[in-house]
Amino acid sequence: MTTAAIIVAAGRGTRAGGDLPKQWQDLAGEPVLTHTIRAFAGQVDRVVLVIHPEDHARAAPYGLPMVEGAATRAGSVRNALDWLEGQGVTKVLIHDGARPLVSASVIGAVLQALDRATGAAPALPVTDALWRGGATVDGTAPREGLWRAQTPQGFRFDAILAAHRAHPGNAADDVEVARWAGHSVAIVPGDEDNLKLTYAQDFTRAARLLRGRDMDIRLGNGYDVHAFTAGDHVWLCGVKVPHGKALLGHSDADVGMHALTDAIYGALAEGDIGVHFPPSDPQWKGAESRIFLRHAMSRVRARGYSIANCDVTLVCERPKIGPHQAEMRAALAAIMGVDMDRISVKATTSERLGFTGREEGIAALATCALVRA
Repeated sequence: MTTAAIIVAAGRGTRAGGDLPKQWQDLAGEPVLTHTIRAFAGQVDRVVLVIHPEDHARAAPYGLPMVEGAATRAGSVRNALDWLEGQGVTKVLIHDGARPLVSASVIGAVLQALDRATGAAPALPVTDALWRGGATVDGTAPREGLWRAQTPQGFRFDAILAAHRAHPGNAADDVEVARWAGHSVAIVPGDEDNLKLTYAQDFTRAARLLRGRDMDIRLGNGYDVHAFTAGDHVWLCGVKVPHGKALLGHSDADVGMHALTDAIYGALAEGDIGVHFPPSDPQWKGAESRIFLRHAMSRVRARGYSIANCDVTLVCERPKIGPHQAEMRAALAAIMGVDMDRISVKATTSERLGFTGREEGIAALATCALVRA
């Protein structure tokens, strides 16, 4: 069994404006048709492009079979069906080249429906009220049983080929041709994102949807512990806090900043502080922890991410964190180069349990969310 997709891209699309037909206009840095073709990669066995005679040079780099379109859409589809005849195709999907956001789930649903039906197509139920009229409303129409048609529209190959060859003229879509020939067409769920680019404003919406699809969100967690030693202050989240003890560590032992730094490295899948700043290396003896955090942030930016938010929890009986929370958030924001409202610092006790309850040290937990769009 062989499946094929016919991508119809021979129109001129003048309503979209611009110097090029809409399928060749830029969408998120690539031609619309590039996105459309990519949607079918791995979904079908072969793809055939139906193009305008003037577009051979533009379409050639795709390396796909090309068929010239006709004066009507139905004629263009028939040309492609004729070209596919005799190539062992059993199922065919017919798709608008100006629908670049079709999802794999929609394509898969159409193909799966063809196991039990001669034709299948995605659609969305009409939910808005329907009016008749011109400048004013002259009447209403019931919306029950009405659907908004989408593509790809799929068919058993032999059935749709015969239907197109027998059809007397143009048609709104291939479902109309199939039904004219007496074939039943199953409806599968469509997708609101599967819009057809028709007007200039549609490109803005499509670009926004593509950015959402390309969004990459990463989460990382960090945990650190430092024991108390002799001293008169502790460093916590970049703030020097007076205390009857100090924290013991190879660096300045800022347990909160260490946990946050590890959370960032974790979100990037780049290890932890020890990987980048080995404790065996004497140059980091007594180092300020802001060095580690700034390095982690440099990796965030180098990888194209930004901080969505981060949250640090300090676990200790003393010192009391509340009086220093705002200063800690401000210090972290300055070191990281982000807005303060993206950073949370809070504290809790362990109810006198464990090493923190016995005031033998401080623990810190941190979570960080990175986003790239």
